[in-house]
Amino acid sequence: MIGDPILPDSLVSNIGNEPIDFSVKARRAQPLRNSLGLLIFGIVWLAFTSLFVIAFLGPLFQGREVHFEANHVPVVASPDNLKPVTMPSIILGIFVLVGVLMMVGGLVGMFKKGGYFVGTPKRIVHFFRGTIRSIDWEQFSGDIEVSGNPAKGSITLGMRTGRMVSRKGGDRYVPDTLYISEIQDVFNVEKICRQRIKENDPTPVI
Repeated sequence: MIGDPILPDSLVSNIGNEPIDFSVKARRAQPLRNSLGLLIFGIVWLAFTSLFVIAFLGPLFQGREVHFEANHVPVVASPDNLKPVTMPSIILGIFVLVGVLMMVGGLVGMFKKGGYFVGTPKRIVHFFRGTIRSIDWEQFSGDIEVSGNPAKGSITLGMRTGRMVSRKGGDRYVPDTLYISEIQDVFNVEKICRQRIKENDPTPVI
């Protein structure tokens, strides 16, 4: 068996008498690059949106008027008459909120722990903050990405389930993923995952 962390009692009870292939404790909920990517994108989004906020609402904060057109009709807003800018301000506020949420999501992802992962011949079990999730190996597609070194590495397991995402050029199917991030013996754990997925592959052999 690979790994030997002290497992929570409820997780041990869930595993029961099943043979354990590996048991590891993930330092993060997802690879660091994912969280950094979201954080950087949120900062760029917020900075870009802030330019519009400053350009449009800046004069009002300085006590000056703002002139613009709405439905080809000239409109004037002032500190004493903010009604004309109510709707534009709400729209700009939504864009700002999106940027803030992306930044918060990136920061939370950077510090969120990954919990425990236990692999058995038939399934992989994830324990995090009292919640146990069990996934049969047959639910994984065999698409595996591994990075890092034996002292600390990450595994991304692609699943057969997923969702359709609308993008320019048409819809695209995005498979669900399971992250096992920043664990020891990552390459040995990856070999076991690949072996178990292949053994439990429900696809008929041609």
